Amino acid sequence: MFNRKGKFIAADIAECAIFVALMAAGAYITIPFPLVPLTFQTVIAVLSGLLLGWKKGAVSMTVYCLAGLIGLPVFAAGGGISYVLKPSFGYILGFILSAAIAGIVSGKSNLPVWRYVLGSLAAFFADYAIGIPYCLIAAHLLGVENIVGLLVTGNLIYMPKDAVLSVLAGLLSFKVLPIIEKGRSKFKKAE
Repeated sequence: MFNRKGKFIAADIAECAIFVALMAAGAYITIPFPLVPLTFQTVIAVLSGLLLGWKKGAVSMTVYCLAGLIGLPVFAAGGGISYVLKPSFGYILGFILSAAIAGIVSGKSNLPVWRYVLGSLAAFFADYAIGIPYCLIAAHLLGVENIVGLLVTGNLIYMPKDAVLSVLAGLLSFKVLPIIEKGRSKFKKAE
């Protein structure tokens, strides 16, 4: 993961960049679904922690967040510092914690499948634990009158699909992470 001096090496940067790109693409990919559109950003954040580990997963999500804040159009509605005023920005911040928690709980290969599912669910809840309060506070500060309606239609209604996708991410990681680790060990031997 890191060289002896604790610095990222090229392979680490490439892995992080892949997840930054996936998050940017995930902001724009929506699939019509009853009640709410199906998006993949929460599950991409979860996967970044599960597959990259907590440090690289959190770095990936931090870079994604910072890229949007400096104005790159990587968020669903573009980018820029004014995005912090949007009620949904809390979820973007939550992606960082989500990736870190997924990696801490389950970011290693050869764990039992339940650890990957547990890690993915813990990461899912971490994102919502930041996203919901941020959304409600921002909406209140912006003068939104129907806070309860916003809680339901802008937050709670998304939870079942994100929970299911997160569990699927945990199951996928159980199968894929040993393959990734095998590739990493071959890369390290070639250095």
